[in-house]
Amino acid sequence: MPLLGIDVGTGGTRALVIADDGRVLGTGACDHAPFTSPHPGWAEQSPEDWWRATQIAVKAALAAARVDARGIAAIGLSGQMHGAVLLDAATEVIRPAIIWCDQRTEAECEWLNCAIGPDSLLSRTCNPALTNFTLSKLLWVRDHEPDTWRHVKHVLLPKDYVRFRLSGTLATDVTDASGTLMFDVARRRWSREMLDATGIPAGLVPPALESADVSGCVSEAGARTTGLLQGTPIVGGAGDQAAGAIGIGVTRLGVVSATIGTSGVVFAATDRPAMDPKGRLHTFCHAAPNRWHLMGVTQAAGLSLRWLRDQLGVPSEGYEKLTAEAAQVPAGAGGVLWAPYLMGERTPHLDPDVRGALVGLVASHHRGHIVRAVMEGVAFSLRETLTIFDELNVPVSSIRLGGGGARSSLWRQIQADVYGRPVETVVVDEGAAFGAAVLAGIGAGIWRDVDHASDALIRTTVAACPDPESATLMNERYAAYRRLYPALRMLYAQASFAPN
Repeated sequence: MPLLGIDVGTGGTRALVIADDGRVLGTGACDHAPFTSPHPGWAEQSPEDWWRATQIAVKAALAAARVDARGIAAIGLSGQMHGAVLLDAATEVIRPAIIWCDQRTEAECEWLNCAIGPDSLLSRTCNPALTNFTLSKLLWVRDHEPDTWRHVKHVLLPKDYVRFRLSGTLATDVTDASGTLMFDVARRRWSREMLDATGIPAGLVPPALESADVSGCVSEAGARTTGLLQGTPIVGGAGDQAAGAIGIGVTRLGVVSATIGTSGVVFAATDRPAMDPKGRLHTFCHAAPNRWHLMGVTQAAGLSLRWLRDQLGVPSEGYEKLTAEAAQVPAGAGGVLWAPYLMGERTPHLDPDVRGALVGLVASHHRGHIVRAVMEGVAFSLRETLTIFDELNVPVSSIRLGGGGARSSLWRQIQADVYGRPVETVVVDEGAAFGAAVLAGIGAGIWRDVDHASDALIRTTVAACPDPESATLMNERYAAYRRLYPALRMLYAQASFAPN
């Protein structure tokens, strides 16, 4: 019984067909148009472009898998979190979606902290007010685009717009809803208190389902444009981080993932809605009933390396050349440090205004030093979440790597040295689309739950062990890295220009 998973990412949409034994039968992908930035710190995408890419990716995956669409047992969805897709009464998109990395809503977050209070926000939603979250984007549109706001009748998250186009159903799931700041994460339901306090009509948000619950079926229009069979069930799915965690088997207490994609995420499954009282971590519902997760986020992880590649004028296939040069540089990058704050920073600073910095350059440094410094800086940033886990007594029995960082042997070794622990990879890492397909299989009754699916499908291998000498040096460099943020904040506080 083949299963289809669809992941609506930032850079593109990916579709994947798996068999009920977890074998990948076929994949398809289509890039999105680059997000637009009408002003510094803004980030917008066209939901219609996501739907265009989904149609192409699904058709390609079905063709590659050589399966009849009539055999697809169920469909799972995943996607970038925190976006705001605004629809009118005719369910037409009103404006470009404001996506996760947009930083325009600092004033709205300040208003939330004043009007509701940081402690009340944590008690109601398990999370602080951040510029990334969907609620602050809605408040910005209401304040700055009142004509647009008057026409808003529905609010969807990115993957849920694709669900709507596939099925005609308006729905989301509890993991994705957790990242809106309108959701009572502890009780796994929309927070009426937050909606009332901010004046957001409850009718704007869709029903929030558990991730393996069936949300609807492929419609006639969805079937016509994708090649799928009308009536194929679609499960709730999950935000990209929860789906990615399912895809690499991070479902139980003690197993932690460190994923380097565009952003970087350190993710721990929990059996209760554990919270950081300082709000440095996100507490969200996991993709299984009665399970949650703690998550720290680096805004520009893989984005840092991509940015450097672009500035150096290296073609897209040039990552291997850059990392080969970096591998010739000893651990510590010759004293160069990278602060990966290209899009502000979430964990642990919650600071949309801080900016990135390359520190410690001398004339003898070459490109390899800079590339290695960027890779080490991203790993240092992810380690900050592990440091908070230690503070909160969150158990870490193993660290499992995911994303593009898991495919680089150098980045795997850097992470082992920086974390001071062996790191694992999964034998088959197909990302969030795989996790979405697994959730579809649970909804179709192939597996009982996420633990059953993980035990049946996920196989791991030790990818790198820390080198004692390098790990000692990385501890010293991590201490130096942690002094960068206060220095950068002081610089910008004293500057006469806005950090844009």
